[in-house]
Amino acid sequence: MLEFPRWKYLAILVVLAVSVLYALPNVYQNDYAVQITANRGATLDGALRNRVDADLKAAGVAPKSVAVEGDSLMVRLLEPDAQTRAADALRGELGENYTVALNLASNVPDWLDRLGAKPMVLGLDLQGGVHFVLQVDQKAALDKRVDAYVEDVRVTLRDNRVRYTAVDRRPNHSIAVSLASDADPAKARELLAKAMPTLTLEGEGGRVLVQIPEAELAQIAGSAIEQNITTLRNRVNQLGVAEPIIQRQGSDRIVVQLPGVQDTAEAKRMIGATATLEYRAVIDGNAADAVASGRVPPEAKVFYRRDGRPELLSKRVIVTGDQMVAATSSVDQNGQPSVSVTLNNVGGDRMFDFTSANVGKPMAVVYTERVPQVTMVNGEEVRSFRVKEEVISVANINGVFGKNFQTTGLEKTEADDLAKLLRAGSLAAPMDFVEERIVGPSLGKENVERGVTAVLYAFLFTLVFFGVYYRMFGVITGIALMFNLLIVVAVMSLFGATMTLPGFAGLALSIGLSVDANVLINERIREELRAGVPPKAAITAGYEKAGGTILDANLTGIIAGVALYAFGTGPLKGFALTLIIGILASMFTAITVSRAITVLVYGRRKKLKSLAV
Repeated sequence: MLEFPRWKYLAILVVLAVSVLYALPNVYQNDYAVQITANRGATLDGALRNRVDADLKAAGVAPKSVAVEGDSLMVRLLEPDAQTRAADALRGELGENYTVALNLASNVPDWLDRLGAKPMVLGLDLQGGVHFVLQVDQKAALDKRVDAYVEDVRVTLRDNRVRYTAVDRRPNHSIAVSLASDADPAKARELLAKAMPTLTLEGEGGRVLVQIPEAELAQIAGSAIEQNITTLRNRVNQLGVAEPIIQRQGSDRIVVQLPGVQDTAEAKRMIGATATLEYRAVIDGNAADAVASGRVPPEAKVFYRRDGRPELLSKRVIVTGDQMVAATSSVDQNGQPSVSVTLNNVGGDRMFDFTSANVGKPMAVVYTERVPQVTMVNGEEVRSFRVKEEVISVANINGVFGKNFQTTGLEKTEADDLAKLLRAGSLAAPMDFVEERIVGPSLGKENVERGVTAVLYAFLFTLVFFGVYYRMFGVITGIALMFNLLIVVAVMSLFGATMTLPGFAGLALSIGLSVDANVLINERIREELRAGVPPKAAITAGYEKAGGTILDANLTGIIAGVALYAFGTGPLKGFALTLIIGILASMFTAITVSRAITVLVYGRRKKLKSLAV
């Protein structure tokens, strides 16, 4: 008897409904857009919208719409050429008060978005995006670590009341310590060896030379790369980029690919930013007089507030952004923007010790950022950086606090950006952008059209061949193949998997594998008919006997796909992921869906004498 359980029909209908729902957002194509974001002090209002409309009209660009969407003014356009012309015109007219960037604006209805249905994520080669190569400054990482060791040496000797006349770093990354005449050299060596057991101590008498082993120097340089990669992943997550590619290239370079990102200015600013906070004690004295006379106390350094007023702050940092484990943008008791900070145990202990000993005294918060700049030397561009240091607040310590506190003095956008950077972590070493490549959306659109065309022709050729060769069973196979494609698109959209150009190749290959499974079933049914088995029994035997063979054949394909995904990079991952999803979907449609349709067509025929196979 040719039967199929009703619960399986119900399961197929549920899978079909869910697949249609989550594949539907891919029907809504993104608009080409120009995104306008307000910088410090600027606003997004009706006046800006009217100004943008006028600028676009003067440039001969007819927008699809101009409206505030979220925190940006979005100008939607119909063509990539219009997008480029609009961006060029608006950059010149709006000036530095606004950031103008290319983007892609979603058209998915709100009701689908609320259900979590989003379009399939397209790779860099399909929807455009940015490709960066960053050079890691390992020397800066070494200098930073050696400077920390120098400060540790000073603190260790000072806290244990061992007098010294100088603690200087040498060009070979060693540290020279000159002890005072009345200091105990043996005690100093014992304290330093205990505080820094990985370092070696040399020298005689009142001279101590602290050497950093070559193995540790190499480890510092290597770990700087790894920490930067981890930090970049965290920062890219803050940008909301799906399936980015961040990997090491050579000994000191990192490759970053961000599919779909057209706002290159925002991406570069967030990826390469080295902004952080430093908390320093305020040194007694008149800062203006110190600047005018040039007589700055030896333990102090001159910093400037945003309004240009100088401040004398301690050279010694209490805690830095490296010691922050959490940061959120919030508001203080006065409703002003702030950043709520949580320190790690070491930073919390240092802050607790400092505030305990300095209640009623002022403490400053310094905002530091490494800003890239380009200068012309002999007609060539020379890239360099300048360190921007601003005192954002100076306040008296009203009580003892440790791991948790708030920092004020920032504007709303600065508080949001700083919270993101602190959450993502600070870079272990500065990085320079040595290569930047932008894949425009128009090129990506062409790749999508070619990929869709290739898959469509593969599907149509298969459908025609099966319809001619297997007749009714060929039609059933075609329906199963359509269901297969629908499931693949829905699964990749639901789980945020990335479709790349090699992914289209994987999709076409999965169609071939699905056809292979149906060929096995159809040929098995033919064999049973030739052996004189009745039609309904031949269908049942064909599906049951071919099932094991199909499972074994597809299992090897899945294993190969898993290996490609595990050990491959970039395009190979996209190919492997699409292949695995396609194989799993093809097994379901070939064995279950096609059988369900076959039972619907032939199951109720009482006097079935032949099959159209």
